[in-house]
Amino acid sequence: MSNTRHFLSLLDLSADELNGLLQRAAELKQLQHNHQDHTTLKNHVLAMIFEKSSTRTRVSFEAGMNQLGGSALFLSPRDTQLGRGEPIEDTARVLSSMVDIIMVRTFEHEKITTFAEYSSVPVINGLTDLEHPCQLLADLQTWFEHHDSIQGATVTWIGDGNNMCHSWIHAAQLLDFKLNIACPEGYDPDTTILQAAGEHAAIIRDPATASRDSNLLVTDVWASMGQEEEQDDRAGVFEPYQVNRELMAAADSDALFMHCLPAHRGEEVTAEVIDGPQSVVWNEAENRLHSQKALLEFLLKG
Repeated sequence: MSNTRHFLSLLDLSADELNGLLQRAAELKQLQHNHQDHTTLKNHVLAMIFEKSSTRTRVSFEAGMNQLGGSALFLSPRDTQLGRGEPIEDTARVLSSMVDIIMVRTFEHEKITTFAEYSSVPVINGLTDLEHPCQLLADLQTWFEHHDSIQGATVTWIGDGNNMCHSWIHAAQLLDFKLNIACPEGYDPDTTILQAAGEHAAIIRDPATASRDSNLLVTDVWASMGQEEEQDDRAGVFEPYQVNRELMAAADSDALFMHCLPAHRGEEVTAEVIDGPQSVVWNEAENRLHSQKALLEFLLKG
């Protein structure tokens, strides 16, 4: 089991591996758009465990596996013994003896690390409360469609110091760029993750200051899945952190805007920004498909 490569965090890849994977993602996108056959994973089976609901993660993995010539199984707690209390360790042992690769989308990060520990095949983090590394693959692929490099760039994260923020911190560490984090007090990213990034990431409370001359502004919903009951309280706290025309104007004139979706127009971002010319959210969403296909190939074929 020890030789099995998992993708639980962006830091499971080296900078070279990440760049190579993104290059392959661009190739796969071209092949897909040209309707060229790229069935590199014939007869391979992906099992997908969803404890959290999903649109982009499910469709991108399922469609991607089919396009690569393999197949995907959708498993929810309602339909499996996991929902009836079977230990994660047991499910991991059994499932990994029947399929080639497993994607897990869950709440506690410990669940996925335990699952990977007992799995004999690669495990992919499709999102946990701590990290969302698959989204970063798509975000970075989207960045590289507009720029040759991200090294030395300034990216500004605006909003909650959540799982997306953590994965952006990891990206800054790996690819040597600067991440400004504009978040309200009490909603900071994990201290250990932030400190490990050193000078690559810093909290700047004021969103306008954090956005100044930035090359990319990124945000997310104010209340993530599982935090819905906090929505009203958070709305008051996060109101000054809305990405709007003024904030985009503070950034570089060519700055891009990203959001992992789903978005709440009029809350964390105005319709004017997300539907405007600097927004790349639709390419970003589509790139989940291509970057994850590159990831599946990487983990299964090396």
